[in-house]
Amino acid sequence: MRILVADEQSKVRYALRVLLGQQPGLDIVGEATDTEDLLAQTRAASPDLVLVHWGLRGLVGCDLVPALRQINDELRVVALSARPEARCAALAAGADAFVFKVDPPERLLAAIRSVS
Repeated sequence: MRILVADEQSKVRYALRVLLGQQPGLDIVGEATDTEDLLAQTRAASPDLVLVHWGLRGLVGCDLVPALRQINDELRVVALSARPEARCAALAAGADAFVFKVDPPERLLAAIRSVS
């Protein structure tokens, strides 16, 4: 599965890259730091799944998932956030799954498996 990681924090992107890089069948195809970069890389890299910080600079979250799906209507989106209120907003906007940033890594891996 080809995964694009989008988060403003380099430490979060690094941690995700390390975690996912250890999993067979998961390939990180890019990293984005804002929604403009995310949309451009989604067009260029054709990922199967996007891990996106809900609150990423740029487009408002409710507009982000439809913009991503205009590029690839089969794209899976897993939203990440440390804010509990972001869960309902992300799922209502069309994200396929939501994971809290404080959840154990197994929760993120389970969410990725569930949407693939």
